Amino acid sequence: MQKRFHDTLTADNTALLLVDHQIGLFTGVRDMNVGELKHNVAGLTRAAARLDLPIVATTTAADSMWGPLVPELRSALPHGLEVIDRSTVNAWHDDRVRRAVEATGRDKLLIAGVSLEVCAALPAIAATAAGYTAYVAVDASGTFSATKRETGLLRLQQAGVIVSDYASLVVEILADNAHPKAADVYADLDMPFATLVGQLVAAYGR
Repeated sequence: MQKRFHDTLTADNTALLLVDHQIGLFTGVRDMNVGELKHNVAGLTRAAARLDLPIVATTTAADSMWGPLVPELRSALPHGLEVIDRSTVNAWHDDRVRRAVEATGRDKLLIAGVSLEVCAALPAIAATAAGYTAYVAVDASGTFSATKRETGLLRLQQAGVIVSDYASLVVEILADNAHPKAADVYADLDMPFATLVGQLVAAYGR
């Protein structure tokens, strides 16, 4: 079991699952700045698409309870990608979501969701039990209090889910800064310090 913690994420073995980044749920996010959360999940999604990772996106009760995806994420998703709307609390319990993940053929699953302790954690734990190596991008997931964040992280770690930040996960997949898509991936991630360094290099040379 420990070996999987040392396996490298690659563009060939990883898929992205996005769970319930919906307008109604975002109104309750209190553990981080909502603008930052939108920025992070959109950057994660653009970079994942750039690296040709399969993406599965899902909502809960989009036409009634929680509303549509936040527009920042909607615009970052690949054109024509179907968003699976479901009723189950745990996205993994929806047959369409699970089949969509299985159809990717990937054994590593990068997950982000709102809320962290339910929408991200529950499918991550279930996917781990099903034999996947699950990673949760904590800063592309949000929740409704500091307590929920703390207990959600504890439960993820107790269940053997790997927690990280969105940019580190993407950069691990990128693997090589000489990759022909590297500059575009960093632009997708939109990390302010990286942008500054790029500007300095352009202005003053190496």
